[in-house]
Amino acid sequence: MCVICGLDNPAGIRAPFYNMEDRSVMSKFKFSVNHQSYPGRVHGGMITAMLDEMGLRAMWAAHDGCEDDFGVTMSLSADFRKPVPYEEFLFARGELIRDTRRFSVIKAEIYTLDKILLANAELKYLKLDPAEISAGATVHEEMPYLIEDGITEFDF
Repeated sequence: MCVICGLDNPAGIRAPFYNMEDRSVMSKFKFSVNHQSYPGRVHGGMITAMLDEMGLRAMWAAHDGCEDDFGVTMSLSADFRKPVPYEEFLFARGELIRDTRRFSVIKAEIYTLDKILLANAELKYLKLDPAEISAGATVHEEMPYLIEDGITEFDF
């Protein structure tokens, strides 16, 4: 029950993801009041979790939606530029910067709908087989599949 993409997680974000023509990935989502730290602000751990999720999704988008690669985050360096609000739609974007057989480097960002940068990160992923990540993991049990929602492009 992933806190970012899990559709069955009542405390989660339930974020949708869209593979873009430029091989990046985008999401239009919102945090809830349950994700707050101080009133009016999202907790930095939730912001970081969303940036981290954009990393894996960016790897898939860069490979034409192929979801064969999995991995774990080796490092994540985040910059929190402005307070991130809850109960407002936001954009997240992830882009693969460098890719090798064993590693990927991704740039992830969160913006307001007015394209103001709120937070960004550079992530380094170590590619691993799901069985190496967690014993007994069923890879796509947690991953939401295509849900037709009528969105075909973003004004971004």
